Amino acid sequence: MNFFKQITFCLITLTVLSFQLRAQSTPIDLASPNGEIQLSVNLSDKIYYSLAIKNDQLLSKNVLSLNLKDETFGANPKLISSKKTKGEELIKPYVPLKFSTVKNSYNGLILKFKGDFSVEFRVFDDGAAYRFITAKKGQIEVTNEQFALNFPSNYLLHVQQNNGFKTAYEEAYQHIESSDWKFGDKMANLPLLIDTKKKYKILISESDLSDYPALFLKGNGNNGIEGAFPKVPLEFAPDGDRSQKITKSGDYIAKTNGTRNFPWRYFVITSDDRQLMENTMTLKLAAKSEIADPSWIKPGQASWEWWNDATPYGPDVNFVSGYNLETYKYYIDFASKYGIKYIVMDEGWAKSTTDPYTPNPKVDVKELIRYGKTKNVDIMLWLTWLTVHNNMGLFKTFHEWGIKGVKIDFMDRSDQWMVNYYEDVVKEAAKHQIFVDFHGSFKPAGLEYKYPNLISYEGVRGLEQMGGCTPDNSVYLPFMRNAVGPMDFTPGAMLNMQPEVNRAVRPNATGVGTRAYQLALYVVFESGIQMLADNPTLYYRNPDCTAFITSVPTTWDETKALVATAGEVAVVAKRKGVQWFIGGITNGKETERNIDLNFDFLEKGKTYTMTYFEDGINAGKQAMDYRKKTVQVKAGDKISIKMVRNGGFAAVLK
Repeated sequence: MNFFKQITFCLITLTVLSFQLRAQSTPIDLASPNGEIQLSVNLSDKIYYSLAIKNDQLLSKNVLSLNLKDETFGANPKLISSKKTKGEELIKPYVPLKFSTVKNSYNGLILKFKGDFSVEFRVFDDGAAYRFITAKKGQIEVTNEQFALNFPSNYLLHVQQNNGFKTAYEEAYQHIESSDWKFGDKMANLPLLIDTKKKYKILISESDLSDYPALFLKGNGNNGIEGAFPKVPLEFAPDGDRSQKITKSGDYIAKTNGTRNFPWRYFVITSDDRQLMENTMTLKLAAKSEIADPSWIKPGQASWEWWNDATPYGPDVNFVSGYNLETYKYYIDFASKYGIKYIVMDEGWAKSTTDPYTPNPKVDVKELIRYGKTKNVDIMLWLTWLTVHNNMGLFKTFHEWGIKGVKIDFMDRSDQWMVNYYEDVVKEAAKHQIFVDFHGSFKPAGLEYKYPNLISYEGVRGLEQMGGCTPDNSVYLPFMRNAVGPMDFTPGAMLNMQPEVNRAVRPNATGVGTRAYQLALYVVFESGIQMLADNPTLYYRNPDCTAFITSVPTTWDETKALVATAGEVAVVAKRKGVQWFIGGITNGKETERNIDLNFDFLEKGKTYTMTYFEDGINAGKQAMDYRKKTVQVKAGDKISIKMVRNGGFAAVLK
């Protein structure tokens, strides 16, 4: 090497070293487009980051790392380059649960490190997110991922805690002080909602989850939380007709491609709980759709027989009701009368739960498919996940039969194997134009946008829990579980009880909360497939309520949260075309709530006829009591509504 080359080499080396030393000691800052949310990254022995809003520090000196078999991305990081980016796009989701068009605007930061990995940050006006990006050859084993948050003061955490990684995600929410969440306590699944007690709230979840386990959280015993992940299962044993036991697990959480993007970890940050209800963060971070022509995917409502035990009755039922041909034709007739797109045939339609090709002869599925088509009603079939796994060819067969959708149940896990199962299923189902509703499932994490035929997920303490499904718990859902994606709650109870007098046994299933509360759920809760859980007989006996329920869309052009306090009250207006719907629900902690509704979201210069359902004068005791009224409203008007304990309000504006 000649003298000139030596000098040049030394200068380049000094420049790189100077950049690395400066980067290691100087915070790298990034702000949201409106400047209110600030991210600060510090590099030393680890990768640290802090989050603030309006210069109020909310999460400080948090740590992230990715642990591989032979190295750790994030331990003594050596920065190679730092690049700031901007994003500005309009997203038009095929199944729009909040908005038909979503503006995705952010400021980004990509930090590239020695060791073939990068960390990408994005800061939005309503939150922030980060992910790892790796560029390794071949496959890698991920043994762990460090997701560690530190709270500068004692926060209140709203969590759904589990007994282990095997869970149906139906536990009631718990509300714990961050300083009280000890290391050995139960962990929690996502999403998690943090009340900082400083007027700000933070919703934590993930998106673009693929070929990787779902993230759980646990307390660290030092006023902070850290991530936990299920290990990869390696060997299985039988466990009845609908699941398997894991008999052997690996010592790693994922074996995956060395060159890939890892899931986004995101934080919705707001001083206004209404923004939690309106947020679209999962969508903004999700992978783009893999379905070139999704026009065959038809969201809608479904009449469901399981909750009411398939027992229509009354003078027009001149057959023995149950899981049989005559009863299902009755459900089809009911669905046809009210313009309901689907009926669900739950457990019992097949001769056995393990054979999806042999229908129960009492049911005659093929005749019902034929009969449904004459009434413009299609059919969804229930299946266990294990039966689907053992018979992935069933989607081709079901398509040939004329089945439009499947409800797949009892996954109850979210390790890498099961996450991949979800994607394999919706990908195969899409090939045969069949949509999927997952039950016993983890929360939405972006797959529903990559494959929009994944139309909903359960994984919620929903109405099937009857007396265990109370408004005190459910009023958190618009701010937590439903705030991250579609939720199959199965609303629609026509037998309504206040909790202290509730008695519920199928076929006389009941819902805790008032009648107006049940109607409002169809507007407040989001799902591409929305169930009518109760008996057609009861819907026929309540025609005004049924007419309202079946008029409510399952997809929306615009969402406007009107009144919102997480866990207490949620009132939202949603637009489909030129029509607006309003739904409001509240918990049982107040005898009644008086709420002022401002109609400034309406088109100016236009008068609307609002037909609404409100809690009756005795609904605080007799939850069946409601009033239906009509009033004229226009932009700028204000009216006061009253909701009793566990009550609601539902309206349509034309």
